[in-house]
Amino acid sequence: MSSEKTSSTQSSIGTLLAPRGEVGSASGGESRGGGEGMDRQIEKKTWTPRRIGAIVLAVFIIWLAYWAIQSTASGRKLNVETDRITISEVSFSPFQESIPATGNVEPRTTIFLDAVEGGKIEEIFVLEGEEVSNGQPILRLSNNTLQLSLLNAETQRIEQNNRLEDTRFQVEQAALRTMQSITDMDYNIRRLRRELDRLEPLYLRDPPLISAQEYERIKDEYDWYSRRRELTTRSWQQDSLRQRIQIDQMENAVGRMDENFTIMNERLANLTLRAPRAGQLSQLNAELGELKNSGFRFGQIDILDGVKVNAGIDEFHISRVRRGQRAVTTPIGGSEYEMIVRRVYPEVQNSRFEIDLDFVNETPPTIRRGQTVRFKLEMSDPIDANVVPLGGFFQATGGNWIYVVDPSGEFAEKRTIKLGRKNLKVYEVLEGLQPGERVVTSSYDTFGDADRLVFK
Repeated sequence: MSSEKTSSTQSSIGTLLAPRGEVGSASGGESRGGGEGMDRQIEKKTWTPRRIGAIVLAVFIIWLAYWAIQSTASGRKLNVETDRITISEVSFSPFQESIPATGNVEPRTTIFLDAVEGGKIEEIFVLEGEEVSNGQPILRLSNNTLQLSLLNAETQRIEQNNRLEDTRFQVEQAALRTMQSITDMDYNIRRLRRELDRLEPLYLRDPPLISAQEYERIKDEYDWYSRRRELTTRSWQQDSLRQRIQIDQMENAVGRMDENFTIMNERLANLTLRAPRAGQLSQLNAELGELKNSGFRFGQIDILDGVKVNAGIDEFHISRVRRGQRAVTTPIGGSEYEMIVRRVYPEVQNSRFEIDLDFVNETPPTIRRGQTVRFKLEMSDPIDANVVPLGGFFQATGGNWIYVVDPSGEFAEKRTIKLGRKNLKVYEVLEGLQPGERVVTSSYDTFGDADRLVFK
């Protein structure tokens, strides 16, 4: 059938290419005019635009017919130059899943400097970037309101102490007077008791040797002193309890004033901002004369005991990233460095979550705060597997098929495959390829739907 189409096409082309006067003779007739026609001179035909167009059209028709025949016979073919494609070999080698990530170098420990008390910046003792020691003054604020409050607190404390001392003195004086009174009463009671003991036998004799009036006078005086001493003692006890309560209250008030005074002194001391630990003052936001409220963040101190890498990871991997996971940097100063995940932050923002990583054995000597570090985060244990190098083919195929090079090296044909995990260098091959086979791994953007690539 193909030969019939070709013969028909060639016949048509011959008809188109034949000169106008020759079509009839080609058909077999020598019927020309009379004898006069035999003597006419035949004009030489030239290449007219119409004839050239007919020739081009004919060539195009032939090419289309050839392409249709070839396409029908063996699928669509495409000629490609080998120097414009990348051919890679499938291998059986160790494979470990990993994902690329980028992080920033930060101090392992950072302490923020916040204003405990607000005030006006009077002095700045340390400049940004300098190293500081523990307790070293960084800047000093002034606060007139706080200083006035401290003076008032001190005045109230002194006044309350004076009142307490006066009360104690008065209580002691009252206690001395009461004790003196009781002493006098005890003396009279003893004296009158002796007198009664002497007079009572005389009064009880028959007849009495003393008058009842004298005896009763002495006895009434004795009873009066005894009763008075009892009442004085009871009153003294009650007054002492009341005075003790009063003194305790005043002592508590003085204690509270002392605590308030101590707190006010501490607040006044907080006007001098000091370094809580030794380190580097990496940030300082302060200018002389500025007014700052309490809580204002003046800056931060980076503790010089090591660095960490803070990185953002796509939330797709959040269930597979854990503390203790291993990572390896891209070359820094010509060497790779091992890291380990120290912390996984649970919050997800803008479809990413953060992790902190520490260098394991050695920290790059040239690394600096704020530097960008690229690394691969290992997501699985190493295994042996068929692998194919990464390439632009994946964007067009989604890993479902690939061009496999024929052993002859003259062409490559489509083949269905199945890819699995990947790392920074290769894809894991699950189905469709064997070690040693060669495949086209460069971009397929210009190949269209060709089933075969013919190399030239």
